[in-house]
Amino acid sequence: QVQLVESGGGLVQAGGSLRLSCAASGRTFSRYPMGWFRQAPGKEREFVASISWTTIGTYYADSVKGRFTISRDNAKNTVALQMNSLKPEDTAVYYCAAAFGGTAQAMAAMIGIDYWGQGTQVTVSS
Repeated sequence: QVQLVESGGGLVQAGGSLRLSCAASGRTFSRYPMGWFRQAPGKEREFVASISWTTIGTYYADSVKGRFTISRDNAKNTVALQMNSLKPEDTAVYYCAAAFGGTAQAMAAMIGIDYWGQGTQVTVSS
């Protein structure tokens, strides 16, 4: 059974930092692209960042470039999202995702995603 479990969410003031982590199990994820998405209340789920299985390819939404960094540890089957300089508009539920049949670049268009985590809440106060 494939599982993606996110952790690290919480409440932080604007300008602060949080580090999200996603632990994958049930399959060897080291050969597949992984990504992070978010969904704010009343809005559609949107792409945040993705990373290829080699870690060479990383992609970011324009709204988080320069502030967020995605990374992965293939030996531990984990992917992380370091979020710095957080803004109130970053408030959302953040989801980890895996794309067994796609690419990290395609994940930016929400294509080829096979599994989602249950999400972790990030709230940024002004």
